[in-house]
This record gives sequence, C-alpha cells and structure tokens, in this order.
Amino acid sequence: MSKKIKLLWDFRGEDAKETAKHHTIHLEEFASIEKLPFYEINIQERNPMLVSAFITVDEKTMKIFRDALKPHRGEIASE
Repeated sequence: MSKKIKLLWDFRGEDAKETAKHHTIHLEEFASIEKLPFYEINIQERNPMLVSAFITVDEKTMKIFRDALKPHRGEIASE
C-alpha cells in the first residue's frame, strides 16, 4: 500500500487565508487537467497570519505534483 503525502504551500500575512483558499482552486484545476488522483485539497490555519493550502496524494504520484507545482514542503499524511 502506498503512503499518502501532503504537499503544502504556506501563505503569510493579513490575506493569508484568502490567498490559501484561492490556491486550492489552482490545485484542483491542475489535478483535473492532468487527470491525477488526490485524496483531499484544503487549507489549514496555523494562526491568522499563517495559513497553508495543501493537497494529499499517493506517494507514487507525488513527484508529478512536486515537480510541476513546487510546494514549500511535504509530509507524510496521517491516516
């Protein structure tokens, strides 16, 4: 069974939440255009000035997303 990987893009500042929400639209568009499967696309708010957009994908397709979209970081997703 393949691991799930969460790729994250961090946004900072007063508009971080709105920017992260907008970024999720582009993540979904990319996955749709490229016909790539994913588990979840969402945001996570660390605090009002730091919000991350993320996509959770299989380890086997992670490199396609990583190379094309240049996330700021990645982590193994909790089940």
